[in-house]
Amino acid sequence: MPEIRQNLITREWVIVATERAKKPEEFVQKNKEKKEIPGYVPTCPFCPGNEDKTPGEVCRIGSTGKDWKVRVVPNKFAALSREGDCKRRIEGIKRSINGKGIHEVLVETPIHNMTTALLPVEQVRCIIEVYKNCFLAAYKDKCVEHVVIFKNHGEGAGTSLEHPHSQIIATPVVPSQVRERMEEAIRYFDDTGDCVFCRTLKEELEDGDRIIWEGKSFVAFIPYAALSAFHTWIFPKRHAASFGSITPEEMNDLAITLKTVMAKFYYGLDNPDFNYVIRSLPLEEDEEECYHWYLTVVPRLSKVAGFELGSGMFINTALPEESAKFLRETKLPF
Repeated sequence: MPEIRQNLITREWVIVATERAKKPEEFVQKNKEKKEIPGYVPTCPFCPGNEDKTPGEVCRIGSTGKDWKVRVVPNKFAALSREGDCKRRIEGIKRSINGKGIHEVLVETPIHNMTTALLPVEQVRCIIEVYKNCFLAAYKDKCVEHVVIFKNHGEGAGTSLEHPHSQIIATPVVPSQVRERMEEAIRYFDDTGDCVFCRTLKEELEDGDRIIWEGKSFVAFIPYAALSAFHTWIFPKRHAASFGSITPEEMNDLAITLKTVMAKFYYGLDNPDFNYVIRSLPLEEDEEECYHWYLTVVPRLSKVAGFELGSGMFINTALPEESAKFLRETKLPF
């Protein structure tokens, strides 16, 4: 019969619909419209030679001109503005704050038709290094309270440009979801004296059924109460609350782990649309005992419907144990 599981970290309940669960191979994007994408598009603002279409470059890895590996530029259609201050206003039930913040785009490679799964490990490592640099730089702004690093891949994940890119948004407020997860982590620590993330990682490793990949410093797994099909978490083995404290050695292993996981999706599920997000506290809170930074990957294999919107509960039609086994056994050409 169906099973309702609870995610200890988020406290969210998930219906694992065993009665109508699909086999992992049924999630392969067989009917997804495929089109040939060239390696260079003259009109793409992110392709080499078009750097003048993205003025105000923040930083890069690589030489000047069009010979670069990674570039960071301001988002042309930024959700937040660097200008002004972060003044708050309260008028009865109306509360607001100026939309001051940071919205940048990280162009991951000069090659237009590339994806994380196919990038060399060294290139993925460059991307992670720039993530860290942008993360630390954003928190130097006195108005910034929270930084989110994320990637959208494919129309189903909300992307509007084909060229591989990630985004960094720094907000003048801490989102409620972040606060709620922090409060749950504090509550668990008060009750047990343990970090709920470390406890989860320990038990997932001991169980083994939901592990996708284990590297020297990182573990990729599908959580026991995954919200959706193939929803994956990548946890650092070392307890750290902030992504900003990642070491050079850990960056190397995260590059290998992230490329491997994305390749498992690419070859196993035929390049599905996906989002990934780095969830982290600021560097100054790195020694927080109850929190643990991590990266979450959500393949867009299903859609949110009325029940999810009305209840806040998700229905997962993929058994996490079978999904993890499918990805573990997916053979890679490298």
